[in-house]
Amino acid sequence: MTPFDFRPRTRVVFGSGEFARLGEVARELGGGRCLLVADPGIVEAGHAKEAIRSLKARRMDVFAFHDFRPNPTAAMMEAGREYAAPNNIDLIVSVGGGSSLDCAKGINLLLSNGGRISDYQGYGKAARPMLPMVAVPTTAGCGSEAQSFCIVTGAGGAKIACGDPKLAFRAAILDPKLTLTQPRELTAATGYDALSHALETFVTTRRTALSECFSRAAWRLLDSAFERVLNRPDDMEARGAMLLGSHFAGLAVENSMLGAAHACASPLQAHYRIAHGVAIALMLPHVVRWNRSAAGERYDDLHAGDLEQRLRRLADLADFPSSLREAGVSAAALPRLAEEAAAQWTGRFNPRPIDAAGTLEIYQSALG
Repeated sequence: MTPFDFRPRTRVVFGSGEFARLGEVARELGGGRCLLVADPGIVEAGHAKEAIRSLKARRMDVFAFHDFRPNPTAAMMEAGREYAAPNNIDLIVSVGGGSSLDCAKGINLLLSNGGRISDYQGYGKAARPMLPMVAVPTTAGCGSEAQSFCIVTGAGGAKIACGDPKLAFRAAILDPKLTLTQPRELTAATGYDALSHALETFVTTRRTALSECFSRAAWRLLDSAFERVLNRPDDMEARGAMLLGSHFAGLAVENSMLGAAHACASPLQAHYRIAHGVAIALMLPHVVRWNRSAAGERYDDLHAGDLEQRLRRLADLADFPSSLREAGVSAAALPRLAEEAAAQWTGRFNPRPIDAAGTLEIYQSALG
Protein backbone atom coordinates (compact mmCIF):
# COMPACT_ATOMS: atom_id res chain seq x y z
CA MET A 1 0.00 0.00 0.00
CA THR A 2 1.13 3.57 -0.71
CA PRO A 3 2.55 5.27 2.42
CA PHE A 4 0.89 8.46 3.62
CA ASP A 5 1.25 11.12 6.31
CA PHE A 6 -2.19 12.46 7.24
CA ARG A 7 -2.41 15.54 9.46
CA PRO A 8 -5.96 16.82 9.97
CA ARG A 9 -5.63 20.58 10.18
CA THR A 10 -9.19 21.85 9.86
CA ARG A 11 -12.00 21.78 12.40
CA VAL A 12 -15.26 21.06 10.54
CA VAL A 13 -18.61 22.39 11.79
CA PHE A 14 -21.46 20.97 9.68
CA GLY A 15 -25.19 21.56 9.77
CA SER A 16 -28.06 23.75 8.68
CA GLY A 17 -27.92 27.05 10.56
CA GLU A 18 -24.35 26.58 11.82
CA PHE A 19 -23.27 29.79 10.04
CA ALA A 20 -24.66 31.60 13.09
CA ARG A 21 -21.70 30.20 15.08
CA LEU A 22 -19.11 32.04 12.98
CA GLY A 23 -18.31 34.61 15.67
CA GLU A 24 -17.96 31.89 18.29
CA VAL A 25 -15.62 29.79 16.12
CA ALA A 26 -13.53 32.82 15.13
CA ARG A 27 -13.20 34.05 18.70
CA GLU A 28 -12.00 30.60 19.82
CA LEU A 29 -9.06 31.04 17.45
CA GLY A 30 -8.07 34.16 19.34
CA GLY A 31 -9.03 36.68 16.72
CA GLY A 32 -9.91 40.25 17.60
CA ARG A 33 -9.29 42.11 14.32
CA CYS A 34 -10.78 40.18 11.45
CA LEU A 35 -10.38 40.55 7.68
CA LEU A 36 -13.58 39.35 6.00
CA VAL A 37 -12.97 38.22 2.41
CA ALA A 38 -16.20 37.87 0.43
CA ASP A 39 -16.90 38.54 -3.24
CA PRO A 40 -19.59 41.04 -4.37
CA GLY A 41 -22.10 38.25 -5.00
CA ILE A 42 -21.84 37.19 -1.37
CA VAL A 43 -22.46 40.79 -0.32
CA GLU A 44 -25.54 40.93 -2.56
CA ALA A 45 -26.86 37.65 -1.14
CA GLY A 46 -26.64 39.08 2.39
CA HIS A 47 -24.11 36.56 3.69
CA ALA A 48 -21.38 39.16 4.29
CA LYS A 49 -23.74 41.21 6.44
CA GLU A 50 -24.63 38.11 8.49
CA ALA A 51 -20.94 37.32 8.92
CA ILE A 52 -20.15 40.83 10.13
CA ARG A 53 -23.06 40.72 12.57
CA SER A 54 -21.90 37.39 14.03
CA LEU A 55 -18.29 38.51 14.35
CA LYS A 56 -19.16 41.86 15.93
CA ALA A 57 -21.45 40.10 18.41
CA ARG A 58 -18.25 38.56 19.76
CA ARG A 59 -16.66 42.01 20.06
CA MET A 60 -14.44 41.64 17.03
CA ASP A 61 -13.40 44.50 14.75
CA VAL A 62 -14.20 43.59 11.14
CA PHE A 63 -12.55 44.93 7.99
CA ALA A 64 -14.32 43.73 4.84
CA PHE A 65 -12.57 43.20 1.51
CA HIS A 66 -14.76 42.62 -1.56
CA ASP A 67 -12.67 44.06 -4.40
CA PHE A 68 -12.03 40.90 -6.43
CA ARG A 69 -13.76 38.78 -9.06
CA PRO A 70 -14.14 35.07 -9.83
CA ASN A 71 -10.79 33.38 -10.55
CA PRO A 72 -8.77 35.94 -8.55
CA THR A 73 -5.46 37.17 -9.91
CA ALA A 74 -2.25 38.04 -8.11
CA ALA A 75 -3.13 41.73 -8.42
CA MET A 76 -6.43 41.19 -6.59
CA MET A 77 -4.67 39.33 -3.79
CA GLU A 78 -2.06 42.08 -3.55
CA ALA A 79 -4.87 44.65 -3.30
CA GLY A 80 -6.27 42.65 -0.40
CA ARG A 81 -2.88 42.66 1.31
CA GLU A 82 -2.58 46.43 0.88
CA TYR A 83 -6.03 46.91 2.39
CA ALA A 84 -5.38 44.58 5.32
CA ALA A 85 -1.82 45.55 6.25
CA PRO A 86 -2.54 48.89 8.04
CA ASN A 87 -5.36 47.33 10.08
CA ASN A 88 -3.28 44.93 12.20
CA ILE A 89 -5.34 41.90 11.18
CA ASP A 90 -4.98 38.80 13.36
CA LEU A 91 -7.59 36.54 11.74
CA ILE A 92 -9.05 36.01 8.25
CA VAL A 93 -12.59 34.81 7.54
CA SER A 94 -13.59 33.89 4.00
CA VAL A 95 -17.23 33.51 2.95
CA GLY A 96 -18.08 32.39 -0.58
CA GLY A 97 -17.10 29.97 -3.30
CA GLY A 98 -13.65 28.84 -4.32
CA SER A 99 -12.67 32.29 -5.53
CA SER A 100 -13.28 33.86 -2.11
CA LEU A 101 -11.42 31.06 -0.37
CA ASP A 102 -8.47 31.22 -2.77
CA CYS A 103 -8.30 35.01 -2.48
CA ALA A 104 -8.19 34.76 1.31
CA LYS A 105 -5.35 32.25 1.15
CA GLY A 106 -3.39 34.46 -1.24
CA ILE A 107 -3.87 37.52 0.95
CA ASN A 108 -2.69 35.54 3.96
CA LEU A 109 0.45 34.41 2.13
CA LEU A 110 1.37 37.97 1.20
CA LEU A 111 0.37 39.51 4.53
CA SER A 112 2.28 36.93 6.59
CA ASN A 113 5.28 36.22 4.37
CA GLY A 114 5.68 39.24 2.09
CA GLY A 115 6.89 39.21 -1.51
CA ARG A 116 4.69 38.41 -4.50
CA ILE A 117 2.35 35.51 -5.17
CA SER A 118 4.70 34.15 -7.84
CA ASP A 119 7.30 33.58 -5.10
CA TYR A 120 5.11 30.81 -3.69
CA GLN A 121 4.35 28.81 -6.83
CA GLY A 122 4.85 25.16 -5.99
CA TYR A 123 4.67 23.79 -2.48
CA GLY A 124 6.10 24.60 0.94
CA LYS A 125 7.71 27.97 0.19
CA ALA A 126 6.17 30.02 3.03
CA ALA A 127 8.84 30.41 5.72
CA ARG A 128 6.80 32.30 8.33
CA PRO A 129 3.66 31.38 10.29
CA MET A 130 0.35 32.53 8.86
CA LEU A 131 -2.75 34.04 10.38
CA PRO A 132 -5.50 31.63 11.41
CA MET A 133 -8.33 31.41 8.87
CA VAL A 134 -11.97 30.33 8.92
CA ALA A 135 -13.73 29.20 5.73
CA VAL A 136 -17.47 29.38 5.11
CA PRO A 137 -18.06 27.86 1.65
CA THR A 138 -21.31 28.87 -0.05
CA THR A 139 -20.93 26.47 -2.99
CA ALA A 140 -20.64 22.69 -3.05
CA GLY A 141 -17.79 22.43 -5.52
CA CYS A 142 -14.05 22.92 -5.26
CA GLY A 143 -13.58 21.84 -1.63
CA SER A 144 -10.92 24.54 -1.14
CA GLU A 145 -11.75 24.68 2.56
CA ALA A 146 -10.19 21.20 2.84
CA GLN A 147 -7.03 21.97 0.87
CA SER A 148 -3.69 23.68 1.46
CA PHE A 149 -3.45 25.06 -2.08
CA CYS A 150 -4.24 28.55 -3.34
CA ILE A 151 -5.16 28.73 -7.04
CA VAL A 152 -4.21 31.99 -8.76
CA THR A 153 -5.25 33.00 -12.27
CA GLY A 154 -2.22 34.15 -14.23
CA ALA A 155 -1.66 35.77 -17.61
CA GLY A 156 -3.93 34.42 -20.33
CA GLY A 157 -6.08 32.60 -17.78
CA ALA A 158 -3.45 30.01 -16.85
CA LYS A 159 -3.77 28.61 -13.33
CA ILE A 160 -0.92 28.88 -10.84
CA ALA A 161 -0.92 26.68 -7.75
CA CYS A 162 0.69 27.87 -4.51
CA GLY A 163 0.63 25.29 -1.75
CA ASP A 164 1.82 25.13 1.83
CA PRO A 165 0.65 23.19 4.90
CA LYS A 166 0.22 26.51 6.71
CA LEU A 167 -2.39 27.57 4.13
CA ALA A 168 -4.93 25.15 5.57
CA PHE A 169 -8.00 26.73 7.16
CA ARG A 170 -8.09 26.28 10.92
CA ALA A 171 -11.88 25.85 10.83
CA ALA A 172 -14.59 25.42 8.22
CA ILE A 173 -18.31 25.97 8.71
CA LEU A 174 -20.39 23.91 6.27
CA ASP A 175 -23.94 25.24 6.34
CA PRO A 176 -26.11 23.89 3.48
CA LYS A 177 -28.56 26.78 3.92
CA LEU A 178 -25.97 29.11 2.41
CA THR A 179 -26.01 27.20 -0.88
CA LEU A 180 -29.71 27.98 -1.43
CA THR A 181 -28.85 31.40 -2.88
CA GLN A 182 -26.88 29.90 -5.78
CA PRO A 183 -28.45 30.08 -9.24
CA ARG A 184 -29.12 26.68 -10.80
CA GLU A 185 -26.25 26.96 -13.28
CA LEU A 186 -23.76 27.57 -10.46
CA THR A 187 -25.14 24.66 -8.43
CA ALA A 188 -24.73 22.45 -11.50
CA ALA A 189 -21.22 23.59 -12.45
CA THR A 190 -19.77 23.46 -8.94
CA GLY A 191 -21.51 20.18 -8.19
CA TYR A 192 -20.10 18.51 -11.30
CA ASP A 193 -16.65 19.74 -10.35
CA ALA A 194 -17.02 18.08 -6.96
CA LEU A 195 -18.10 14.84 -8.65
CA SER A 196 -15.00 14.96 -10.83
CA HIS A 197 -12.81 15.37 -7.74
CA ALA A 198 -14.29 12.24 -6.21
CA LEU A 199 -13.78 10.31 -9.43
CA GLU A 200 -10.33 11.50 -10.46
CA THR A 201 -8.82 11.15 -7.00
CA PHE A 202 -9.96 7.53 -6.88
CA VAL A 203 -7.67 6.57 -9.77
CA THR A 204 -4.63 8.86 -9.54
CA THR A 205 -1.13 7.52 -9.18
CA ARG A 206 -0.88 9.28 -5.79
CA ARG A 207 -3.97 7.72 -4.26
CA THR A 208 -3.65 6.11 -0.84
CA ALA A 209 -5.86 3.93 1.33
CA LEU A 210 -6.88 7.10 3.16
CA SER A 211 -7.68 9.17 0.07
CA GLU A 212 -9.77 6.29 -1.27
CA CYS A 213 -11.99 6.52 1.81
CA PHE A 214 -12.66 10.19 1.09
CA SER A 215 -13.17 9.54 -2.63
CA ARG A 216 -15.70 6.78 -2.00
CA ALA A 217 -17.64 8.76 0.58
CA ALA A 218 -17.67 11.82 -1.67
CA TRP A 219 -18.86 9.89 -4.73
CA ARG A 220 -21.65 8.21 -2.78
CA LEU A 221 -22.95 11.51 -1.43
CA LEU A 222 -22.57 13.51 -4.64
CA ASP A 223 -23.86 10.90 -7.07
CA SER A 224 -27.00 10.42 -4.98
CA ALA A 225 -27.67 14.14 -4.45
CA PHE A 226 -26.69 15.88 -7.71
CA GLU A 227 -29.89 15.11 -9.60
CA ARG A 228 -32.05 15.79 -6.54
CA VAL A 229 -30.57 19.22 -5.91
CA LEU A 230 -31.11 20.23 -9.55
CA ASN A 231 -34.71 19.04 -9.60
CA ARG A 232 -35.61 20.23 -6.09
CA PRO A 233 -33.37 23.19 -5.17
CA ASP A 234 -34.90 23.52 -1.70
CA ASP A 235 -34.13 19.89 -0.74
CA MET A 236 -31.95 20.53 2.31
CA GLU A 237 -30.89 16.90 2.67
CA ALA A 238 -29.57 16.99 -0.89
CA ARG A 239 -27.91 20.36 -0.27
CA GLY A 240 -26.20 18.95 2.80
CA ALA A 241 -25.04 15.85 0.93
CA MET A 242 -23.57 18.01 -1.82
CA LEU A 243 -21.73 20.27 0.61
CA LEU A 244 -20.33 17.43 2.70
CA GLY A 245 -19.50 15.43 -0.43
CA SER A 246 -17.64 18.42 -1.82
CA HIS A 247 -15.63 18.66 1.41
CA PHE A 248 -14.75 14.95 1.36
CA ALA A 249 -13.74 15.27 -2.30
CA GLY A 250 -11.55 18.24 -1.36
CA LEU A 251 -9.85 16.09 1.28
CA ALA A 252 -9.30 13.44 -1.38
CA VAL A 253 -7.67 16.03 -3.65
CA GLU A 254 -5.45 17.17 -0.79
CA ASN A 255 -4.22 13.61 -0.35
CA SER A 256 -4.11 12.27 -3.90
CA MET A 257 -4.26 15.14 -6.47
CA LEU A 258 -6.21 15.09 -9.76
CA GLY A 259 -5.87 13.90 -13.36
CA ALA A 260 -6.33 14.44 -17.09
CA ALA A 261 -9.86 15.88 -16.98
CA HIS A 262 -8.60 18.88 -15.01
CA ALA A 263 -5.54 19.17 -17.25
CA CYS A 264 -7.77 19.28 -20.35
CA ALA A 265 -10.30 21.64 -18.78
CA SER A 266 -7.80 24.38 -17.95
CA PRO A 267 -7.06 25.54 -21.55
CA LEU A 268 -10.80 25.54 -22.29
CA GLN A 269 -11.35 27.95 -19.42
CA ALA A 270 -8.43 30.15 -20.43
CA HIS A 271 -9.27 30.50 -24.13
CA TYR A 272 -13.05 30.10 -24.26
CA ARG A 273 -14.16 31.39 -20.84
CA ILE A 274 -16.02 28.12 -20.27
CA ALA A 275 -16.97 27.72 -16.60
CA HIS A 276 -14.68 25.28 -14.80
CA GLY A 277 -17.39 22.73 -13.99
CA VAL A 278 -18.74 22.85 -17.55
CA ALA A 279 -15.25 22.35 -18.99
CA ILE A 280 -14.80 19.37 -16.68
CA ALA A 281 -18.13 17.90 -17.80
CA LEU A 282 -17.11 18.23 -21.46
CA MET A 283 -13.93 16.24 -20.83
CA LEU A 284 -14.56 13.77 -18.01
CA PRO A 285 -16.48 11.00 -19.86
CA HIS A 286 -13.83 10.99 -22.59
CA VAL A 287 -11.00 10.87 -20.05
CA VAL A 288 -12.68 7.91 -18.36
CA ARG A 289 -12.83 6.09 -21.70
CA TRP A 290 -9.19 6.96 -22.48
CA ASN A 291 -8.05 5.80 -19.05
CA ARG A 292 -9.90 2.49 -19.08
CA SER A 293 -6.84 0.47 -20.09
CA ALA A 294 -5.12 1.63 -16.90
CA ALA A 295 -8.00 2.21 -14.48
CA GLY A 296 -11.05 0.32 -15.78
CA GLU A 297 -11.33 -1.98 -12.78
CA ARG A 298 -11.15 0.93 -10.37
CA TYR A 299 -13.84 2.85 -12.22
CA ASP A 300 -16.08 -0.21 -12.07
CA ASP A 301 -15.33 -0.60 -8.37
CA LEU A 302 -16.44 2.95 -7.66
CA HIS A 303 -19.58 2.92 -9.81
CA ALA A 304 -21.62 -0.15 -10.73
CA GLY A 305 -22.89 0.27 -14.27
CA ASP A 306 -21.89 2.38 -17.25
CA LEU A 307 -19.87 5.23 -15.71
CA GLU A 308 -19.48 7.19 -18.94
CA GLN A 309 -23.23 7.06 -19.54
CA ARG A 310 -23.85 8.21 -15.95
CA LEU A 311 -21.51 11.18 -16.35
CA ARG A 312 -23.21 12.19 -19.60
CA ARG A 313 -26.65 11.89 -18.05
CA LEU A 314 -25.67 14.19 -15.18
CA ALA A 315 -24.22 16.71 -17.65
CA ASP A 316 -27.45 16.57 -19.67
CA LEU A 317 -29.52 17.17 -16.53
CA ALA A 318 -27.38 20.24 -15.88
CA ASP A 319 -28.06 21.55 -19.42
CA PHE A 320 -24.35 21.63 -20.27
CA PRO A 321 -23.20 21.57 -23.92
CA SER A 322 -22.76 18.01 -25.12
CA SER A 323 -19.58 18.52 -27.13
CA LEU A 324 -16.64 20.86 -27.61
CA ARG A 325 -18.07 21.94 -30.95
CA GLU A 326 -21.33 22.94 -29.27
CA ALA A 327 -19.29 24.93 -26.75
CA GLY A 328 -17.64 26.90 -29.57
CA VAL A 329 -14.36 24.98 -29.94
CA SER A 330 -13.16 24.22 -33.47
CA ALA A 331 -11.13 21.25 -34.68
CA ALA A 332 -8.34 23.60 -35.74
CA ALA A 333 -7.82 24.68 -32.13
CA LEU A 334 -7.28 21.19 -30.75
CA PRO A 335 -3.49 20.77 -31.32
CA ARG A 336 -2.76 23.99 -29.43
CA LEU A 337 -5.14 23.04 -26.64
CA ALA A 338 -3.53 19.60 -26.45
CA GLU A 339 -0.04 21.07 -26.03
CA GLU A 340 -1.25 23.32 -23.22
CA ALA A 341 -3.19 20.53 -21.51
CA ALA A 342 -0.17 18.23 -21.55
CA ALA A 343 1.81 20.89 -19.68
CA GLN A 344 -0.71 21.16 -16.82
CA TRP A 345 0.55 19.92 -13.45
CA THR A 346 -2.65 18.00 -12.70
CA GLY A 347 -2.04 15.65 -15.62
CA ARG A 348 1.09 14.28 -13.97
CA PHE A 349 -1.02 12.16 -11.63
CA ASN A 350 -3.29 10.60 -14.26
CA PRO A 351 -3.40 6.77 -14.06
CA ARG A 352 -2.41 6.49 -17.73
CA PRO A 353 0.64 8.62 -18.61
CA ILE A 354 -0.52 11.64 -20.58
CA ASP A 355 1.27 13.69 -23.23
CA ALA A 356 0.21 16.00 -26.07
CA ALA A 357 -0.70 13.06 -28.28
CA GLY A 358 -2.92 11.67 -25.54
CA THR A 359 -4.64 14.96 -24.76
CA LEU A 360 -5.24 15.45 -28.50
CA GLU A 361 -6.97 12.05 -28.64
CA ILE A 362 -9.20 13.06 -25.74
CA TYR A 363 -10.07 16.44 -27.29
CA GLN A 364 -10.85 14.79 -30.65
CA SER A 365 -13.17 12.35 -28.91
CA ALA A 366 -14.94 15.24 -27.18
CA LEU A 367 -15.22 17.42 -30.29
CA GLY A 368 -18.53 15.90 -31.44
